[in-house]
Amino acid sequence: MKDRLPIDDALPGLLDAIRRSGRAVLQAPPGAGKTTRVPLALLEAGLVAGRIVMLEPRRLAARAAAERMAATLGEPVGRTVGYRIRGEARTSAATRIEVVTEGILTRMIQADPGLEGTGAVIFDEFHERSLNADLGLALAWEVRGALRPDLAVLVMSATLDAAPVAAMLDDAPVVTSAGRAFAVETRWRDRPLDRSVRFEGAAAALVEQAVAETAGGVLVFLPGEGEIRRVEAILKGRLPADCAVRPLFGAMDFAAQRAAIAPADTGRKVVLATAIAETSLTIEDIRVVVDCGRARRARFDPASGMSRLVTERVTRAEAEQRRGRAGRVAEGTCYRLWAKGEEGALAAFPPAEIEAGDLAGLALELALWGTEGADLAFLTPPPAPALAEARALLTALGALGAGGRITDHGRALAALPLHPRLGHMLLMSGAGAAPLAALLADRDPLRGAPCDLGLRLSALRDPRRYAADHPWPADRATVERIRDEARRLARLAPAAKAGTSDAQAAALAYPDRIGLRRKGEEPRYVLSGGKGAFVAEGDALARARLLVATDLDGDPREARIRQGIAIAEPELREMFASAIGWQDVCEWSRREGRVIARRQERLGALVLAERNWPDAPPDAVARAALDGMRQIGLTLGEPARRFRARVEFLRREGAALPDFTDAALLARAEDWLLPHLAGKRTEADLRALDLTEPLRGALTWEEMQTVDRLAPGKFDTPLGRSVPIDYEGEHPSIALRLQELFGVTAHPAVGPRRHPLRITLLSPAGRPVQVTMDLPGFWATSYADVRKDMRGQYPKHPWPEDPAAALPTLRAKPRGT
Repeated sequence: MKDRLPIDDALPGLLDAIRRSGRAVLQAPPGAGKTTRVPLALLEAGLVAGRIVMLEPRRLAARAAAERMAATLGEPVGRTVGYRIRGEARTSAATRIEVVTEGILTRMIQADPGLEGTGAVIFDEFHERSLNADLGLALAWEVRGALRPDLAVLVMSATLDAAPVAAMLDDAPVVTSAGRAFAVETRWRDRPLDRSVRFEGAAAALVEQAVAETAGGVLVFLPGEGEIRRVEAILKGRLPADCAVRPLFGAMDFAAQRAAIAPADTGRKVVLATAIAETSLTIEDIRVVVDCGRARRARFDPASGMSRLVTERVTRAEAEQRRGRAGRVAEGTCYRLWAKGEEGALAAFPPAEIEAGDLAGLALELALWGTEGADLAFLTPPPAPALAEARALLTALGALGAGGRITDHGRALAALPLHPRLGHMLLMSGAGAAPLAALLADRDPLRGAPCDLGLRLSALRDPRRYAADHPWPADRATVERIRDEARRLARLAPAAKAGTSDAQAAALAYPDRIGLRRKGEEPRYVLSGGKGAFVAEGDALARARLLVATDLDGDPREARIRQGIAIAEPELREMFASAIGWQDVCEWSRREGRVIARRQERLGALVLAERNWPDAPPDAVARAALDGMRQIGLTLGEPARRFRARVEFLRREGAALPDFTDAALLARAEDWLLPHLAGKRTEADLRALDLTEPLRGALTWEEMQTVDRLAPGKFDTPLGRSVPIDYEGEHPSIALRLQELFGVTAHPAVGPRRHPLRITLLSPAGRPVQVTMDLPGFWATSYADVRKDMRGQYPKHPWPEDPAAALPTLRAKPRGT
């Protein structure tokens, strides 16, 4: 280790922590050298008996780290230092340091819970918070606590807050390395990027500026391959002739990835990379970083059971990690495609994958481990809704049985390097489904082609014939990578099962995404899991009555089908014969506005055939009508509205009565409304229903007596006439002619606290002349002025000087008086 790095100063403290407690958390900024220095230091110090296993989140980083450490020792990879990634291993009996990717570590622990022969497990780049890293740490920590107290556990991170991780590991010692090796100057835009400016154009312009103003290699961070290809196209011919543009993303083959990270032979290079370059990779001649400020993440929606990729702003932690790439080997410069004032709005850290990802694989691993996960040390516990959705899927696939325990089929699924959906398809269909499994696990090799999955399979099975027959070009490197993976998967699968079509195999993987075209809406489908989806207008797949959607954009309202395959009804019936059956359905149709009663042949939410059900039980019809009432809402006529207002008035006054708001009434509608819905089948029937009596029935006899006594529906005047009391305003109120209250000396009141009525006094012509809540006070004060006005307007009606002593009347004075 001739070249000194910042991590070297922290190594004595780290080794001492491992020696004393067997566990530690190492905080080391980008460029400190932790990935290649720490494992070698542990080996040299002789602190570990057995192999040192180091977890890297990405295959490229795992290979690069192993090669760098082997070169440091002057050895080929596979001797003292080796690696294991999916589909490739370079280890031997002499290997002491083994760099593995995340799925490999999980398989190691599940296969050998005692981790025999392993003395230390290192979790590198833990700040990325991948699902497998969280699970691997939880499992390794339980192994240490239950079986291997001598197992050393080290968590290394560049930007993660170390305190929570240290606390989770029983207050593990925290060792901090100094800052990056070289200073990095940061340059921001003068003002925020205008929304009208195309992102790729702005990114390319910033790259041009960086190349013009600096020297050395340039690393450009972009969210995905699509943006990389578009920026690459814009830059063509706009950079100096000696400047080579090199893409770098995870789906590339290793040869192309190596070309991107290798030093330029002559001139300069511009590496257009995804977040793959945020990890422990050191790209030798990089002096400049252009951070375009976006990151692509997978988001899983438990309600829809779908994942989708979303493009979001980077977090402060990610921006700092990217910035550090410029200072790995020399002083550097970081250009940011945002203004300095925008940084305050950036989130601190990206969400952990366990918070936002598909948890089907995690749920399967937990079941294989024999736990539901609550007893494991997760830095972020898996969200209950997403975990429940994952377990429901595994149960549907036959991976989980009674009590959520793993089945033999589930154990077989866990042994496959595939998502449980694809593993189930491979095991049930056999080796013939290997190309489809490999295709669905990888990126689309036909960008811009129609949705039909059959086109992709044609490109895999016979690339030359596909190229001759179809206008959509296939990415050759992707096709060859998928073909290689298909051959590997075929070796892990049982023999191909005769007669299983591609569409049937796809349906095995996605039993909840079998789509049936809606009547009258050709591009729109209802999926067997109950969600909606559509195919783009004009796509040939839109002509299919039945299809299997293998790739959706994840929109929770109505997902767009990006890939799918048509399936014939006989194929569907053959594959799911045990799941298809007739059901009697009596339900409210929002579209038709009525109760429909039918017998339906269903597969999940799909109705394959149906016929009328003329003799549906009255109770079922009434319950369907109740669902209709819940959808259209309560329609209260004036009598029902007045009665509800009486109840709500008393509740405001403190009376112990049930909640009569719409939401509360509908929540318990089965108790008070259902008995009154017999024979009601249409929206017109429901709207015409007088709810007064049903509402009265919602109260007990004692409660009804309370309402009638304390909030009577009418006020009886001295003449014996009943006047409705309106309880819907701020105060209970009545309106009646002034003369009808002559002789009343006590103001009428209602409610347990005797709330005075708001009385609108009317003229003989029925026009308001006064509003009062104190009738005796009115007689004594304002009445005299009212009498003066009214005597002139209505001389034929009595206007006594002392109304409190007069007799009430609705008559005019006798003629001649």
